[in-house]
Amino acid sequence: MLFVPISTIIALLSLGHLSDAALTPRAPAGQTINLVRSQQSKSWSKDQWGSWAQNQKAALEAKYGSPGSQVRRRATGTNYYFGSLAIGTPPISYNVILDTGSADLWVAGQNCTSCGDVSTFDPSSSSSFQNQSTSFSITYGSGQAAGFLGQDVVQMAGFQVQNQVFAICDQVSSGLLSEPVSGLLGLGFQTIASSKASPFWETLVSESAWDSPVMAFQLTRYLNESNVQTLEPGGSFSMGFTNSSLYTGDIDYVDLPVQGSYWILPITNISVNGESVNAPTGEEAYAAIDTGTTLVGGPSNAIAEIFAQIPDSQPGTGDFRKLLHLSWHGSRADTCLGAFFEITSGGSAPAWIVGDTFLKNVYSAFRYSPASVGFAELSSLAISMNGDKDTAVPSATIGSSPASGVGDEVVFEQE
Repeated sequence: MLFVPISTIIALLSLGHLSDAALTPRAPAGQTINLVRSQQSKSWSKDQWGSWAQNQKAALEAKYGSPGSQVRRRATGTNYYFGSLAIGTPPISYNVILDTGSADLWVAGQNCTSCGDVSTFDPSSSSSFQNQSTSFSITYGSGQAAGFLGQDVVQMAGFQVQNQVFAICDQVSSGLLSEPVSGLLGLGFQTIASSKASPFWETLVSESAWDSPVMAFQLTRYLNESNVQTLEPGGSFSMGFTNSSLYTGDIDYVDLPVQGSYWILPITNISVNGESVNAPTGEEAYAAIDTGTTLVGGPSNAIAEIFAQIPDSQPGTGDFRKLLHLSWHGSRADTCLGAFFEITSGGSAPAWIVGDTFLKNVYSAFRYSPASVGFAELSSLAISMNGDKDTAVPSATIGSSPASGVGDEVVFEQE
């Protein structure tokens, strides 16, 4: 049998939209870093995919506080898109996962014995580092990271924060990090930060470092592509502007229904193969837009309705039970794992978590003021980057801009 990690998106979620023509912010100068996309081996066995699926569910429910969970709410899940930033004086670059579903910056410390070959941060190597003498700990469905908080110069895409608080983790569960990723950059709001510190992006906005208070993603996909490597070009992350060459039409912004929480939008419509499925209402329709999550999680009744519209699909068994439905393709032995699965969130967490399996199909923008999330149709240029196996994978390098940006920096000027 051939097991595929994520099936073609067969259910399309329509997220709330403005009744009037959507407004896009003034298009200022901004800066972008190129991302890297990482994926699991397609040669995994059924048991390996089952274990992966269980970890996806566990990490996501840990992140959003499943009732009865023994882990903290503000943990992160699996993400396959990362970029680079630099820390310290002199600046040293690190690859970090970009996660709109959390709000802390942390990197592996030099004393981490379970971090493998990843680049680690040595406080003594930076003349500007200050130890905050405060412990830090964060728990995931698949492990834990712990250490202490520090303060130093952090730079990314030509922008920098002089005294950014971040965590140096010397205790990291085995397998939680894998080369070349050294940590995580949270792009959520300070209200959900375990460290209570202002996130890097929020500090840049408050200091008016960005011409426009918005950040945006264009993520690549490699559907049905052969010879895909573990690391491939992953698209782009823009800070302080939206890159109009990567989308067509307007960005349709929707104000967040809940302030001071996650990047949340209401789901207004769900359809499968053109057939409508009963859409949730009220708080049951709230969905966190999360670049740090791979799949799409939702309430059990809604997920059941989605798969009821898919011919030949059936619930998984064993490790796949209540996680991903299986779809058999005629007389062929191929089996696809559905990208939608059941979750039970808790506390103030939303009922739905929408991850990269959806976000790869749109240009997504996260705007600070007014607090909103917007989507636009990908341009032909953005679509041409899908399946790109010829472009070199971006490397974590220190840039040469006046602000000492990092990582294959590209500057876009818009009129």
